[in-house]
Amino acid sequence: MIESYAFSSQELAEKILGVNDRNLSYIELLLGMELSIKGNVVSIAEGNGVFSPLFRLLEKEAKVKGSLSEAEIFMAYEDIAQNYNGEEKTIAVQQKTVWPKSSKQRSYINALYDSEVVFATGPAGTGKTFIAIAYALSEVMKGSKKKIVLTRPVVEAGESLGFLPGDLMAKLSPYLRPLYDAMEFFLPLAQIRRMEDSGVIEISPLAYMRGRSIRESIIILDEAQNATIAQMKMFLTRLGEGSKAIVTGDPTQIDLPFKDKSGLIDAVKKLSGIKGLSIVEFTSRDTQRSRIVREIVKAYEKEEADEKPGV
Repeated sequence: MIESYAFSSQELAEKILGVNDRNLSYIELLLGMELSIKGNVVSIAEGNGVFSPLFRLLEKEAKVKGSLSEAEIFMAYEDIAQNYNGEEKTIAVQQKTVWPKSSKQRSYINALYDSEVVFATGPAGTGKTFIAIAYALSEVMKGSKKKIVLTRPVVEAGESLGFLPGDLMAKLSPYLRPLYDAMEFFLPLAQIRRMEDSGVIEISPLAYMRGRSIRESIIILDEAQNATIAQMKMFLTRLGEGSKAIVTGDPTQIDLPFKDKSGLIDAVKKLSGIKGLSIVEFTSRDTQRSRIVREIVKAYEKEEADEKPGV
């Protein structure tokens, strides 16, 4: 069966296929099949499951990077083809759909659908928080879950929450801004406020979670690298019937006085292998914000590796 993909514009088609379609033969080599071009539409004689997701990803990258090289096309193909199992899960929130942009994002989305507890670790720009928020909103809006609980450790760099000005919301706002940025991508701010007022979205400092049992909810712990071991244990044992926990964090950005006491690092070591619990570890290669962000993350990772004894 013929499968086709329509580019958003002729300009994007040229950025992906190259001048005089010079990248076309390389893409054919990767796919193992001949492609045909008519206007802004590229077609393949028989769909193989990778074709459309590949061009969808190439188009997104071309919007950011401009003209794509063979190396960039290969990286996109590798991201799509690796671990491909014939089915691509996505997340839909109203009129917007989140597609996985890499094999790790694909594993992450699959884990969100399949597991009760999901850990996502790795550097900035890999989509950990964004995808978690998208999934939580999707589940609530289709009625699978009753509420979203957002929490973060709120003591960083020695500053206690109690000494910050304002009420609880004012104190928490700086910590939760990245979560709201993600929500505002999908929903108008007024709708988010209504969901807060009705209790569908709840925010809570991590310390306030103690003693609770939260049912039929999506509970997101962001910046989990700054949770202590005791806090992480407390958080994970809040799960009530029908709830799901999503834990995100960057192990290289720990603000605790003793970095080896991070609850995120401890949990990933202790809990690996438990049925119903998934751990997805992103690297700088999975950074999606921009090429420059990826290079910045890689540079820091290299410096940290060089500084480790025996490395």
